[in-house]
Amino acid sequence: MGLISAKETKNNTRGMSFLLVFFPDHNNSGNDDSPSPSSSSPGKPTTLFRSRSSRLLLSKAQSTISICILLLFLTLFLFTLSTFEPSSGFPAVSSHPSRRFLLNRDIVAAGITRSSNRFALQGMGTLFMRGTKSMHDLIVAHIASDSTENDLRLFMRLLHRSGVTSKSDIVLLFNSPLRFAESIEEENESFLKLVDVHRNSNSSTNQTDSVWGFNLNRFIKSKKETSEPIWGKKSHRVSYNDSSPLNSTELTHGSVVGFDVTELDPENSLSGFMDHVPMSLRRWACYPMLLGRVRRNFKHVMLVDAKTSLFLGDPLTRIRNRSPESVLFFSKHSKKSSEINPAVLIGGARGIRRLSSTMHTEIVRAMIQQQHKKKNSVSESVVLSQLVGNVHMIKNFEVLSSESVVPEASSLAELRTRNSAASSIKNHDIIQRGNSNHLIDIIMKRICSSELDSSVYNYCYH
Repeated sequence: MGLISAKETKNNTRGMSFLLVFFPDHNNSGNDDSPSPSSSSPGKPTTLFRSRSSRLLLSKAQSTISICILLLFLTLFLFTLSTFEPSSGFPAVSSHPSRRFLLNRDIVAAGITRSSNRFALQGMGTLFMRGTKSMHDLIVAHIASDSTENDLRLFMRLLHRSGVTSKSDIVLLFNSPLRFAESIEEENESFLKLVDVHRNSNSSTNQTDSVWGFNLNRFIKSKKETSEPIWGKKSHRVSYNDSSPLNSTELTHGSVVGFDVTELDPENSLSGFMDHVPMSLRRWACYPMLLGRVRRNFKHVMLVDAKTSLFLGDPLTRIRNRSPESVLFFSKHSKKSSEINPAVLIGGARGIRRLSSTMHTEIVRAMIQQQHKKKNSVSESVVLSQLVGNVHMIKNFEVLSSESVVPEASSLAELRTRNSAASSIKNHDIIQRGNSNHLIDIIMKRICSSELDSSVYNYCYH
């Protein structure tokens, strides 16, 4: 009887414990003396609570691990994209691809025929005409902001006709290339047409003007193995040896390329010292990058102002036998004969490169001094003259001469009178046009006096 009562009591307790597990908030308020569930079965509810907590912690841990794995894969994916290299068929891009893309897109929109790749060098610049071979000399011409289309046409036309492009590559620096791209293309095409008409002409009386006439022999060289130009993509050279007068010979000419100053000086490094940086000063910030990239390709370099300088021959013959560190300076046309003319500078590649780097530093120094004096003007000629006069600053290059003067065209009578003996322009390889705009018409008329020559130019004055 006692055993039965004890068994029944045990069964009742188990049933109540079972109910309390599912209804933990239920309390028997009517019987305070009844035993509590915890006192009757202390182990099982605690175990169930711990099991539920373990499941929650495990679920949170799994979620955290999943998120970490997802972040890891995302990081690896982004790293792969950032290190992906384009195929070799695409040109290398610089730190300002969007600006250069817009530049080339606008040139195409302007109607200029372009090949699939017209970059000049390492994804920079524009290739206007690729040369027939590598050249030892380089002419870097900067184009002032106030230059006109006729200014550049005259410069390019005389550059080709002088024969200097038979031995030199040409680099043009602008701050508004779209304005001149079409003119450059047309003058290059006219030059090639000029070569062709003279090559196919049997007349020996084409040179009606001994000064401004075109001499085809400057561009005809003996055939020999030559290396490819550094500009643009490699291509097959065109050989003009299919006619008897040019047997065993070929046409040779340099490349013509152009660079926007924003490609070579993207941050406009001088703008922090001056409100408006003219092209005459900013060009010095472009030379270090340009000349540094071609430092092993050229022996001689010429820096020239395209607006004021006119080529009649090859000025680089003056320094071809000089040391690589040499730089030839010219005096300026002014009462202050001690000032250096910054429009024409010729020298060995190493000397010009060192000069440009030093000049850039001196321009910054002069700008800082002007700021202290509350002025906003720096004279390129004054800075260059002070640099040349400082023996400590010129120890990295050799000064050849600062006494000779580039003559002004307005002072040469032969420009106006063909047979004048007052001055012989034939003795000069480069002149400066001066301030007379009328000079352009005079020279163009002289060039176009030849019927053969005038037939190849779109812009000719008779």
